[in-house]
Amino acid sequence: MTATDLFALARNHPPKKSAAKVPRFHFAFVFGCDLLQSESKTVKAKAVAGGSVLWTECYDLAIIGGGVNGCGIARDAAGRGNSVFLCEMNDLASGTSSWSTKLVHGGLRYLEYYEFRLVREALIEREILWQIAPHIIRPLRFVLPHHAGLRPAWLLRLGLFLYDHIGGRHLLPATRSVDLTRDVVGKPLIPGRYTKGFEYSDCFVDDARLVALTARDAADRGAEIRTRTRAVEIRQVDGVWHVTVEDSVTGARDTIQSRVLVNAGGPWVEQVLASGAGVNARAKVRLVQGSHIVVPKLYDHDRAYIFQNADGRIIFVIPYQDDFSLIGTTDRDYDGDPAKVKATQEEIEYLCASASAYLAKPVKPEDVVWNYSGVRPLYDDGASEAKAATRDYVFELDTPGGAPLLSIYGGKITTYRRLSEEALERLSPYLRGTKAQEGWTGKAPLPGGDMDVSAVAALSAELIRNYPFLAQSHANRLAHAYGTRASKVLGDATSTADLGRSFGATLTESEVRYLMANEWARTADDVVWRRSKLGLRMTAGEIAALDEWMLANRVSGERPLREAGGRA
Repeated sequence: MTATDLFALARNHPPKKSAAKVPRFHFAFVFGCDLLQSESKTVKAKAVAGGSVLWTECYDLAIIGGGVNGCGIARDAAGRGNSVFLCEMNDLASGTSSWSTKLVHGGLRYLEYYEFRLVREALIEREILWQIAPHIIRPLRFVLPHHAGLRPAWLLRLGLFLYDHIGGRHLLPATRSVDLTRDVVGKPLIPGRYTKGFEYSDCFVDDARLVALTARDAADRGAEIRTRTRAVEIRQVDGVWHVTVEDSVTGARDTIQSRVLVNAGGPWVEQVLASGAGVNARAKVRLVQGSHIVVPKLYDHDRAYIFQNADGRIIFVIPYQDDFSLIGTTDRDYDGDPAKVKATQEEIEYLCASASAYLAKPVKPEDVVWNYSGVRPLYDDGASEAKAATRDYVFELDTPGGAPLLSIYGGKITTYRRLSEEALERLSPYLRGTKAQEGWTGKAPLPGGDMDVSAVAALSAELIRNYPFLAQSHANRLAHAYGTRASKVLGDATSTADLGRSFGATLTESEVRYLMANEWARTADDVVWRRSKLGLRMTAGEIAALDEWMLANRVSGERPLREAGGRA
């Protein structure tokens, strides 16, 4: 097959399958939720035993799962004028969505499995996401050394040619060949072993902040986002979904009603269906464990590496949080509780050995300062190895009793926005919101992202002009985390003291209060491992003190306030 043949195949690869088609007739939902009322969102509160409140609110759409897919669908649906409810049993992005390799990328290795449509879609999304969230997404150049005896150089060139051309690359620089004996990117590698390679473009993303900001935008557009709220029972009454949810802190239970239900439970997608939905799932989820390690910075330049291993896998070595390097990932089937997944010693040793096969300075397990592991809920396509399982997404649409239920299998961070669009396309016969057109989420910036892709450095400089007491590193961190909303974190402060208590590593009371009021942060882990990665720089004592302060300063029953616009 020639390069021309592959290029044509990539452009014309047939679209993905759905596990079920939208039925031609869908009358049951029309009569639900009292059509005599002119508004889709009506609320009645009834006192029940124990002093709790039972809410009988009828939403257009209810979503179970506060990962990147659930929050993406909530944002898109709310922006189209639908009333939206989303519940997440833990914190936003507390599962798979915060344990990724932190990349917005096409997935170069997926070309080997002929996933041309997925790669093309991901490459298109790469620049779209960068433009709507330039503060938390940035370009990153990757160096791919040629390893004699593994994939031949001509195959790498062909793959990178496709990578450069099938996805509509406009802003990111093209691939180039690299002489590793002369270029600075060859200096960290074992001398004389790797002499030539390639350098190509992808993007880095703060994955957990991507989820939090997507949820924030959904809430700004009217969505109800409830964290620490588990869906404990799902049932239908007269063609309407009744979802009973339980507050994991207080134990209080509410029941909400919705015309449409989305199961974005990720690794728990099948457990959600088992909560009484009345659906026997045809699709199956394949749980694949991916672990990562973080070590002190391995080299001085700003490029990342993609290393091929003899077992056919690849790993990345990525500059991380200025002073560290991130190494990952593993791919292995997982059959335990997704909430209890941890990086094994075997995985840590594997990642160290894989990196050490290329780097002049070996990476040892004792160098690891932090590790994390997540479970990817992939669609089970029958692949014999976890590394070959598709990263594409599949929908299963069921209408038990007449009310639609859409379950999501698979997916990846890069394609979450397109997945959300396609989910709403499948559900459009059942939804009435039409205020915004399809595709709006690719044009409207996420909170703090209303600036040019090259403007983060200028924003950091602006913060220092407006708040001259800030250190450069502090201003840079705030600019990258909050974008144009950084001034909301700092408020009217004229000195460091005005920011309140210091918790360590530039984290102040002012920032923590902002995260609690606007980004659903409830615990120290929410702040130092998801809304930021300051846990890498804080001591256990500092984190414990932060946890105590947040508990003491939490407002009972508080909901994040709606806010509009970017700059104060």
